[in-house]
Amino acid sequence: MSNTKIENLLQQKQVKSTAMRNLVLQYFLKINKAIDLKELENVFFYADRTTLFRTIKTFKDKGVIHEIKDGTNTTKYALCNEHCTSENHFDIHPHFYCEKCKQTTCLRKISVPKISIGNNFTIHSTNFFIKGICKLCNSVA
Repeated sequence: MSNTKIENLLQQKQVKSTAMRNLVLQYFLKINKAIDLKELENVFFYADRTTLFRTIKTFKDKGVIHEIKDGTNTTKYALCNEHCTSENHFDIHPHFYCEKCKQTTCLRKISVPKISIGNNFTIHSTNFFIKGICKLCNSVA
């Protein structure tokens, strides 16, 4: 993705453009999977850990990425769809966790049915995970 497109995306999400934010967003756009902070630190080994953490926090707060808890005791992050904002995340889709390669992938094309649990409850988020072996790991086996 070109620098202009990255700058436009950051501007759309009302995130100030910095060199590190541009690089991190470019990486998220390239990988198309969920990653944890440790993996991001390994990729950007030359960057300060605090800077990376603040970048992730800013992106999460502004609707650039969403947080995923996949049962591995590690929080992972993946790109949001273009309609997410700082007030509302619209990433209501399942996630697939490969038990072999330990990768978590957003399944954006599969919709999660709307859940209603009565008038006395307000739902803020739902988690829907599918665990198994991914296509790549199946082809190697």
